[in-house]
Amino acid sequence: NTETVFLVSHFLFDGEIKRGCIYNNRSAALIERVRNSMRIIYDLEPRVSEDPETGVLRISYHNVALGLYMKEKAEELFENIVRFSKHRKREFLQSFFDDEGCMDFRPAENLRRVRGYQKNIQVLYLIHRLLDDFDIRSKIRQPNEIVISGKENLLKFQKEINFSPGVRINGKRSNSIWKRPLEKREILRRAIASYKPIGSNGVHRSTYVH
Repeated sequence: NTETVFLVSHFLFDGEIKRGCIYNNRSAALIERVRNSMRIIYDLEPRVSEDPETGVLRISYHNVALGLYMKEKAEELFENIVRFSKHRKREFLQSFFDDEGCMDFRPAENLRRVRGYQKNIQVLYLIHRLLDDFDIRSKIRQPNEIVISGKENLLKFQKEINFSPGVRINGKRSNSIWKRPLEKREILRRAIASYKPIGSNGVHRSTYVH
C-alpha cells in the first residue's frame, strides 16, 4: 500500500537494507514519519543517534529477519512500481526527491531546477519514466543526475509531487546562498514566484526573488 511504498523507498534512497534497516535524514519530521510507519509492521523501537557535526539523525533496526523481509519488499517495489496507482507512484517520487533531491535556485545565475542524484542509473531512468506519468518532463545527465527545469514542469512538480513539509536544506554549508535552513518546498515556491507573467510577445520574463 502507499504507506509501505513510503517506508521501503526511504530505506532504499537514504538508508540501507542489510542485516536490518537504517534510515538517515536531517529532517526530524521525516525520521518520525518513518518511525511511525515502521511501528505498523515491527514491534520494537529503533536505536536513535545524531551526528553532532552534520545534525543528521539515524534510526537503526537491527534484525536479520526484518532485513530479509524489507529486501523482498524492495525488489517487489522496483519490479511493480510502474504498474502501481498514481498515489503510490507519487509517494515513491516524493521519497526520492526528499532523500536524493534538492531545489537549485540561484537568482544571480537565473537558475531554477529540481535536481536528484542516484548512483544507480537504472533508478534514474525509473524516476524519469514515473515523472512522465505526471506529464513532468525531466532530463538525465550523466553520470548520476536527473533534472527538472522550466516553469511549467516546476509548477507540475509542485502540484503533483513537491517536497515534504519539514524537509530543509543545510543552511550551515559554506556554499549555501540562503545561510539558513529553509524548507525545500519554500525554495521551490520562491523559484516559481520569480517568473514574471508572460509578456505581450509571449515570452516569459524573469525577475529575482531574494
